[in-house]
Amino acid sequence: MQFERIARARALAPRALTIAVAAALATLLASCAVGPDYKRPAAEIPASYKEAAPGWKVAQPADQQDRGDWWTIYQDPQLNALEDKLNASNQTIAQFAAAYRQARALVGEARAAYFPTVGASAGVTRSGYGASSSSNSTTTSSRSGISNSYNVQLDASWEPDLWGSVTRSVNSQKAGQQGAAADLANARLSAQATLAQTYFSLRSLDSTQKLLDDTVAAYQRSLQLTQNQYAAGVAARSDVIQAQTQLQSAQAAAIDNGVQRAQDEHAIAVLVGEPASTFSIPPMPLAATPPAVPAQMPSALLERRPDIASAERKAAAANEQIGVAIAAFFPSLTLSATGGFQNSVFSQLLTLPSRFWTLGPQLAGTIFDAGLREAKTEAARAAYDQDVATYRQTILAAFQDVEDNLASQRILEQEIVVQRQAVDSARQALAIVTNEYKAGTVGYVNVLTAQTTAFLAEQKLESLAGQRMVSSVGLVKALGGGWDASQMNRETGDMAAPAPLPAASATPVAQSGATPQPAQSN
Repeated sequence: MQFERIARARALAPRALTIAVAAALATLLASCAVGPDYKRPAAEIPASYKEAAPGWKVAQPADQQDRGDWWTIYQDPQLNALEDKLNASNQTIAQFAAAYRQARALVGEARAAYFPTVGASAGVTRSGYGASSSSNSTTTSSRSGISNSYNVQLDASWEPDLWGSVTRSVNSQKAGQQGAAADLANARLSAQATLAQTYFSLRSLDSTQKLLDDTVAAYQRSLQLTQNQYAAGVAARSDVIQAQTQLQSAQAAAIDNGVQRAQDEHAIAVLVGEPASTFSIPPMPLAATPPAVPAQMPSALLERRPDIASAERKAAAANEQIGVAIAAFFPSLTLSATGGFQNSVFSQLLTLPSRFWTLGPQLAGTIFDAGLREAKTEAARAAYDQDVATYRQTILAAFQDVEDNLASQRILEQEIVVQRQAVDSARQALAIVTNEYKAGTVGYVNVLTAQTTAFLAEQKLESLAGQRMVSSVGLVKALGGGWDASQMNRETGDMAAPAPLPAASATPVAQSGATPQPAQSN
């Protein structure tokens, strides 16, 4: 018995050595990943923001801190509460959150290809054969019967990652997960900014409503004055009719203003995940002014904008797919093993004589596929080029977005200063003309003209204030809000960080201020 065990061990030794050598060779070859290694695509980055010089100053170190809940810089408790509701209940954000979870699961799916597949099976087969007979001159015989077959077995197979196909696939899915995290951040930032802009638009309409209500009250007083003048025989009947017409027009405008306010309120309800039928915001005129908005160097915009990070990660994922396509040109190695028990008698199934096993590698490769692999490789390269172009276009659009909002902030601030002067002048002119009309030195047409001019000037000022707040939110969004690419890496766990940025130019960080500062070179 001892001799048999020794002989069996000696017989199995060469097989074990063969398996060890094959596994070591497969592990060595697995480090040979074919295909191009990813490098962040080059993109032109300006040295400074063109629109940042007037009214901007060099930022303080504290301005570099992550702003997080960026909307709190507006110091509006109602806006803060709405943003909290949006973060918890917005359905668009929920969609992107689910897409992120799906991308994370795909990484696990790709990683599974690194490991062997092991399966187990058990079965029983019952078979029978019919009677057969043979005869000769002296004997006759017949045979028939039923047989059973029982088996229990384990199967294992493993395809080593000889040419890096699995590694490339995993890296591609990792980049896809990072891109999904950036997409989620971008969806959240877009929804937050849309809510803030709609909220300030609504508050601007509240200011316009107050102006219209005050105007209606002023026109009512003017109508009463005209009626008194007409009763005294000083004014004509046409003056009374003109005063009534202007009052009614102002009343109609005050009613019409409610249409847009109602639509903005309904839009906010959808953003915070509530039915528009049960949602309302009490009226309150706009009183906020744009706060200082920290800004980064232009080169840092690539890390601050989630849409840019998402586009870059998509390019990285597409690059890995090129390696997957190239790996198909090389043969694949599969190591498989099967072992178990088989017997026609169930009680003797798990006995030593019933055992069986098979073990062996298989090397397979494609000799002819009518250009299929070449086509797939070319398609992967074209997909990568497409994503690179999308990445560069996203960068261009991002800088346009920043410049647009910087210009808007600068120009609107200057325009508001002039418009305030126009409002003051119009009010003075109206007071003078009204007094002259009371004295009977001018006609009522002059009063109408002065009232209309004053109303339009004040309406324009209220509109500019609302536009400036909306543009301020747009600037925060254009600069990436409180987001940074490092958050994408933290959300995706142990993933490799995106490829490093090009060397940043030595450009001072700038910050917008409500009060114009001496121009600084960026």
